Amino acid sequence: MNPIAPPKPIARDYLHRLSLVLQNTSHDALDHGVALVNEAWQNGQQIITLGNGGSALTALHYINDWNKSVFMSNGRPFRGRSLCDNIGLLMSYANDVSYQDVFAEQLKNILQPGDLVIAISGSGNSENIVRGVNYANAHGGKTLGLCGYRGGKLKSLAQAVIWADVDDMQLSEDLHFIFGHMVMQSLAGMR
Repeated sequence: MNPIAPPKPIARDYLHRLSLVLQNTSHDALDHGVALVNEAWQNGQQIITLGNGGSALTALHYINDWNKSVFMSNGRPFRGRSLCDNIGLLMSYANDVSYQDVFAEQLKNILQPGDLVIAISGSGNSENIVRGVNYANAHGGKTLGLCGYRGGKLKSLAQAVIWADVDDMQLSEDLHFIFGHMVMQSLAGMR
């Protein structure tokens, strides 16, 4: 049996690449994204998140942090929900309609004009994300897309975009996660 070589040091390289992504990301786009969430919250609108895979977990994490921390900081309700959190509903739509429509179908039931839909996709090309954003745009929703790589279809479809301009899924996801923490700290009055 051959011994397994110890892993090469990675921290310096990874953090350097992440710092470049952070430096090259539009701070105005990040601030605009925070402002969109704040505006929806102040107006009593829903803030609805969606994503696939790791981005689904980011979408869930946003709502976890925002619903709890923003409300606890000032007592003002935060109407956040994620379209990723009901596995039975997701699978019902996937089975009975199509996986490409799991988000658009849910939006048909809950979206009100002025609600903010936050779509997260590393590639920007996930068809269920694209269809969800198209539905929201066509029915009075406001849309914020978070993407990486070249931005994919999401970059041109979403009304506002936070783009991690990097061909690396993990670094894209890192930036998307950071945005969620920016929103929480801003709206909860932590910064």
